[in-house]
Amino acid sequence: MKSKTYRKAKLILEDGTSFSGYSFGYEASVAGEIVFNTAMTGYPESLTDPSYEGQILVLTYPSVGNYGVPRTEIHERLPVGFESDHVHISALIVSDYSEKHSHWNAAKSLGQWLKEEKVPALSGIDTRKLTKHIREKGAMLAKIIFDEDIPFYNPNETNLVEKVSIREKQIYGSGRYKILLIDCGVKNNIIRYLLRYETQIIRVPWDYDYSKDDYDGLFISNGPGDPQVCVPTIKHLKTSLLQDKPIFGICLGHQLISLASGAQTYKLKFGHRSHNQPVIEAGTNKAYLTSQNHGFAVDDDSIQEDWEIYFSNLNDGSNEGIKHKSKPVFTTQFHPEASGGPTDTAFLFGTFVDEIKKWKGH
Repeated sequence: MKSKTYRKAKLILEDGTSFSGYSFGYEASVAGEIVFNTAMTGYPESLTDPSYEGQILVLTYPSVGNYGVPRTEIHERLPVGFESDHVHISALIVSDYSEKHSHWNAAKSLGQWLKEEKVPALSGIDTRKLTKHIREKGAMLAKIIFDEDIPFYNPNETNLVEKVSIREKQIYGSGRYKILLIDCGVKNNIIRYLLRYETQIIRVPWDYDYSKDDYDGLFISNGPGDPQVCVPTIKHLKTSLLQDKPIFGICLGHQLISLASGAQTYKLKFGHRSHNQPVIEAGTNKAYLTSQNHGFAVDDDSIQEDWEIYFSNLNDGSNEGIKHKSKPVFTTQFHPEASGGPTDTAFLFGTFVDEIKKWKGH
């Protein structure tokens, strides 16, 4: 990418560290929490993942944009190749932006897409140095400055889930098993996977009171930010956990179920964001490669007596899932739907539906 054809801008971290780069996206100053993702591919999926709301995303793979952005196709009322209907990151940081893209399904360049979505993006930054700095200091606040300076902004102090959740109930499919999906920022691929079974998905807002609703299984989705701000969701889950209906939670959903069960969460130093995070299933020698995107985790020492560890991270030992000892309730911190990333654990959706069938007596 030729720097002389692109406007310069600065990336400034809250500890005073700064980097100079060249804009290939929307040109406006922006602030948020800076995090990194180590995946080699899958930027259309990552950029549209609601779990990245409020974050400035650093992609560690050196060259980004070479396959452009796919054309928009709709299936089951969901855009194919994207995890929501718009870009959720606050800004994008890459080392080298590939201006010329080539792919049979490409409709536009990455830069064009980001301009349309009004999302700033910088290239020409040493992302290896930047990532090493974040790994040393931990996830921190940052801002991109073009002309006027702006204050830092901590997205974790706001209710990001309320921002990304739907406002009204939506229904997908017409199968015999009704799954109530609490949308805390659900990825489209979760809905796609659930629809592979004989299901009907009833998608409701994050704070929806479903105590009088008719459903066969409860699913709590992924989402952004600190799980402890989701007070209404946790309150409703506490009531749900007193019943025997099957419950499955992914990512933020895992953290919310854990909080409702009496466990505690904490903020990770720099989070887990990549396509090949190894986890191990408790009580077995089975290890799986998983896709992950989270900045908070459940404290193993706070897990209550009726619960047990389901999965653990093989890199740092952090919790990757819990399950109830007697009820059909289980969670994963990682993403079994893996978009993008490995699909080693996609069988867990089948496990969830099997539990619903058992509960229904089928």
